[in-house]
Amino acid sequence: MPTLQFSSFSEFLQMGTYSFHVWVVYLLFAMFLGYHLILPGLQRKQFIRLQKRRAARDAELAARAASRHGTNDRSAE
Repeated sequence: MPTLQFSSFSEFLQMGTYSFHVWVVYLLFAMFLGYHLILPGLQRKQFIRLQKRRAARDAELAARAASRHGTNDRSAE
């Protein structure tokens, strides 16, 4: 049974004959972890921007409707 200790850092990086497979798995895990840590923050920022745009649009539409309504009332007098 092989030991789990390596005699040098270079040997550790080579991981015996399994280095390619091991480092690909580490890379995929790092990408997965990064994606799941960063994506929610980006989605949150996008959601907040969208809500601000909607609120501004709704306020503008309400102001237009109020000004039209006020103009119509004055012209009827």
